[in-house]
Amino acid sequence: MEPLTPLKPAVRQEPTAAAESGLRRAMGPRHLIMIAMGGVIGSGLFLSSGYTISQAGPLGAVIAYLVGAFVVYLVMACLGELAIAYPVSGAFHIYAARSIGPATGFTTAWLYWLCWAVAIGSEFTASGLLMQRWFPGVDVWVWCLVFAAVLFGLNAVSAKFFGEAEFWFAIVKVAAIIGLIVLGGAALLGFHPLSQGGDHPFLFENFATEGGLFPNGFTGVLVTALAVFYAFSGSELIGVAAGETKDPATSIPKAMRSTVIRLLVFFVGAIAVIAATIPFDKVGLDESPFVTVFSSIGIPFAADIMNFVIITALLSAGNSGLFSCARMLYSLADEGHAPQALKKLTRRGIPLIALSVSMLGGLASLVSSVVAPETVYLVLVSVAGFAVVGVWMSIAASHFFHRRAFVRNGGDVNGLPYRAPLFPLVPILAFVLCLVSLVGIALDPNQVAALYFGVPFVAACYVFFHLKYRAKTATAA
Repeated sequence: MEPLTPLKPAVRQEPTAAAESGLRRAMGPRHLIMIAMGGVIGSGLFLSSGYTISQAGPLGAVIAYLVGAFVVYLVMACLGELAIAYPVSGAFHIYAARSIGPATGFTTAWLYWLCWAVAIGSEFTASGLLMQRWFPGVDVWVWCLVFAAVLFGLNAVSAKFFGEAEFWFAIVKVAAIIGLIVLGGAALLGFHPLSQGGDHPFLFENFATEGGLFPNGFTGVLVTALAVFYAFSGSELIGVAAGETKDPATSIPKAMRSTVIRLLVFFVGAIAVIAATIPFDKVGLDESPFVTVFSSIGIPFAADIMNFVIITALLSAGNSGLFSCARMLYSLADEGHAPQALKKLTRRGIPLIALSVSMLGGLASLVSSVVAPETVYLVLVSVAGFAVVGVWMSIAASHFFHRRAFVRNGGDVNGLPYRAPLFPLVPILAFVLCLVSLVGIALDPNQVAALYFGVPFVAACYVFFHLKYRAKTATAA
């Protein structure tokens, strides 16, 4: 790898690795938006939101998701400026390598790759389990293989085909959320003609619990806010797809703004309706809160409809995750920090070997979840959970150092196609809030394993990089 390249003051973009190597710029703003939405809207909202409400209380859950959306905005603002400065595929580690140092870029890439590889395996398993509702005689592993083949096919054709598939995957999920907000909101206003019962809550009367607005204390809100950060993970996928986007300077800022606004409306709106409809002490993980709300307002076949939506959500997240994994490996190889075979592209511009290795990583994660759930899989899941916030911190720190170097080298900030507002407050605040969430993990027995395995994994990446690549870098310099 070449030594750290000084940032140039010119606004004009130099030819990128993506353009030179053959990755196709085939995606527009709507694809970027739905890729980010697809990565974020998954089982965390459709299944686990009930647990969030039960821990934080109705109002506390809404506050926690508002804080989560605010952190997403801060990270996306940093990401927007970086993605236009470096519009390359698998861009997170490029940001860190150029702005902080190559070892940090290397570590960021492997953290994020492992995060999505674990997620892919988990989503295959969860989808297979949900299919048992309709096909109880078919083993879960059969569905895992079917879904793996489908997602591999979607990613192997072309970037545009992947983006189009993700667009329609996300449409199904968004329709379910809009249906919940509109129909559930109407029921809270007293309009629920399909419901047979007359005891449906009115407006926000459920928010006034016997224990007050925060029945488990404000500590419950803080612990929940930490978990909510993870629920919003996936929004950063816009940066991964930057190298395959038409006109990045226009498409990326547009996608960033739209994504933040939609996530705010969909997540906070859905949580508010659920919390207002179901008493906080009766919501949990035994049933999707979406099923409970739709059933309470008389929607027929609510359980079957939501089963389909949740399977779609899981496959959508897996689709985005597989795309991200392949681009990370491709980008690492392009930097000289992974086998060069991972750089090879098909005639359609797809890194097929990197895609295949990523799929094998997802399947290995799936096998470990069955064979060694208390050892290997626990380590993988812990590092994956740690990775999300670690990558966000890397993005914030990269933006801080990038902007500072840009100005120091004579760059005109006013001439940037997009610049994050309120520098340096935005990157510093994003970094600090993410760091607080990692510190908070140490206080939660259910999440502390993320630190036990995540911190040593990061240290091991740095040590490996310095042993294997530092000498080569020094020689090249």
